[in-house]
Amino acid sequence: MRSRFYVAHTLLIISAVVLMMSLGSCTGRTKKGKGSDTIALAPAPKFVADSAMSYIIAQCNFGPRVPGSAAHKACGDWIISKFQEFGAEVREQRTELRGYDGELMPCRNISASMNADLTDRILFTAHWDSRAWADNDRVAANHHKPVMAANDGASGVAVMLEIARLLMTKGLACGVDFVCFDLEDQGTPQWAEDETIDVELSDEGDYWCLGSRYWAETAYATGYTARYAINLDMVGGRGARFEMEGFSVHYATPLVNMVWHLADQLGYGEFFIQHKSGYVTDDHVPLNQLARIPAIDIVPHHSNGRSNFGPTWHTINDTPEAIDPAVLKAVGQTLLQLIYNDN
Repeated sequence: MRSRFYVAHTLLIISAVVLMMSLGSCTGRTKKGKGSDTIALAPAPKFVADSAMSYIIAQCNFGPRVPGSAAHKACGDWIISKFQEFGAEVREQRTELRGYDGELMPCRNISASMNADLTDRILFTAHWDSRAWADNDRVAANHHKPVMAANDGASGVAVMLEIARLLMTKGLACGVDFVCFDLEDQGTPQWAEDETIDVELSDEGDYWCLGSRYWAETAYATGYTARYAINLDMVGGRGARFEMEGFSVHYATPLVNMVWHLADQLGYGEFFIQHKSGYVTDDHVPLNQLARIPAIDIVPHHSNGRSNFGPTWHTINDTPEAIDPAVLKAVGQTLLQLIYNDN
């Protein structure tokens, strides 16, 4: 995933109108209550950060989940078993997609559905693959080592798993889907242009978010739809602050405003900053542009350091020790509140 500072215009007006009509369509609870910044809060389960943390550790215990590796296969099987344990109907989408070097990579997207028989649905997504190269590490000798991806991958999956576990405790009026995208983080390495490869490199953006692009194209072709989608990327790192990402605001302003206001009202305003940041190439972009689902990205923005995504981004230091349970709690509780406000 990379920062990209450009503006897309496709479907902006349509997406915004549809999203404003759909927010709160189950019960209307997500509409603002008394006072311009007050939202009526429905009873919601308490997100357990320690539980989510255990899911991060469990994923990392398999090792880096680089596509095609034994760790990748074992972790994928584990993710499926956990969603099934929590009562979800699970489907896999397998294919092969071509990477930056022209080689085919195995892709395994994992979808889990709660209340699969309902047509009114909301969607949560995250990627579960580990980047094969720690190409942003300060130590050049680490640039060809895989990333453990505790934050950049495992944290989003962990939050979704904990939400799925809690959804078993109370009936839902809407269907909820979770999708773990593969091949999000195998984009062109920073060092690739300095090495001889057999194919000509094209735009680096072509090789990020491969799994979500394939999923979104298939979803649109088969008629899948959801009222809205929320992508979770790096939602556990220490010092994380989530600003309003550019594409999210562009395609789904009402949803951005709702999530950030809910977070603030719940006491998480220090994590959810009501300020627009730059445009990020991430899995929500194919959801908006290909699947035609209004989607936003909860992704951190750091104003200093080697990366806008934090000090462990694409380094060997992206380990469970760098995770802050308070950040997991802020994200997970906000999303649970959003779900149960619509229940």
